[in-house]
Amino acid sequence: MRILRVYERYFGRLVYGVFAFILFAVLSLFVFFDMLNELENVNAQYTSLVALFHVLLQAPTRVYEVLPIAVLISAIYVFSQLASQSEFTIFRVAGLNTRQALFSLFKLAVPLAIVTFIFGEFIGPRAEQYAQKIKLEAIGATVSAGFRSGVWVKDRDQDPAGGGEITRFVNVAGLQPDQTITGITIYEFDPQYRLRVIRVAQEGRYQGGQSWELQGVSETRFTELMPQADPAKPAPPRDALAPDFRAEQLKFPRVAMHSELTPQILSVLLVTPERMSTLDLFRYIRHLRDNKQDTQRYEIAFWKKVIYPLTLFVMVALALPFAYLHARAGAVGVKVFGGIMLGLSFHLSNTLFSHVGLLHTWPPIISALVPGTLYLTVALLALRWVDRH
Repeated sequence: MRILRVYERYFGRLVYGVFAFILFAVLSLFVFFDMLNELENVNAQYTSLVALFHVLLQAPTRVYEVLPIAVLISAIYVFSQLASQSEFTIFRVAGLNTRQALFSLFKLAVPLAIVTFIFGEFIGPRAEQYAQKIKLEAIGATVSAGFRSGVWVKDRDQDPAGGGEITRFVNVAGLQPDQTITGITIYEFDPQYRLRVIRVAQEGRYQGGQSWELQGVSETRFTELMPQADPAKPAPPRDALAPDFRAEQLKFPRVAMHSELTPQILSVLLVTPERMSTLDLFRYIRHLRDNKQDTQRYEIAFWKKVIYPLTLFVMVALALPFAYLHARAGAVGVKVFGGIMLGLSFHLSNTLFSHVGLLHTWPPIISALVPGTLYLTVALLALRWVDRH
């Protein structure tokens, strides 16, 4: 195993030490403001202790969100200190050039990028779902999204009668903490897109294997009445715009329904796309594509999740030019404040370009790549300038 150079170990010890302190400070600030926001919802059922537990469960998501900013601030602080004490100048005199320093920082960013990926893919989404469940159980409510009536999902299935593919539009009013869906209304169309069944159920439970058990079901079935033809006369013409239907109402205590919908797909009711895992986003995008629905918002979130750990390399690249600014160029505190503003501007631009890309229907990967590419370009130009001067 290759032993790291002395200066790389020195950089790593300084950056990681300051990073742990900065991350704790920034995370504590976010938890404090989240707790203040949750106090508005505190009541007899949703107590302050439960609210605090809910906020602490959201902390892993906050860690994922602020990791790049914490890396940038800590790296700027360390290199500003090295510059003010002329230590970095000594390293340069000893033969450390800009390219070697940048490559060493990239190696230091690899473990932090892995930590970011783990928090964003595994710890954060699961903790976020559990946090929402804890809150819902405490207040005894369900959650809904989309329209006032809840969320609408398109679903397709094979006609059990062997007549081709049927299409369903499913409206779910709410999702209980145990992933039981309530207030279900299903509009089912035949292969010719003619409404044939309206199914209303009080609740539904997932049985596994793409099978749901609907309880308290009321069905309205529509059957088209065909005009009786006289064998001695030609068949009368049919009015396609005004067909005759017969409606039949039925009630069932339980109905089994095969569907591509799963609790994982419906979990978008609990977690916003930006806080879902990459795998859950990929599954939901595939479901939307299969049903010929718009996927751009979720594709932007997917590519942002893929690219986000790589932004740590951009952050350390932005911090390196501060090592070339000597004490006469400004105090360390001013440089750290500039780093904070730089990190916040990156976070805001990352969010801004997501909305702009969605508004102008840019390719999702472009919307996710533009902020990081812009700031990486700024970092490389700054490095080139300080290296020459």
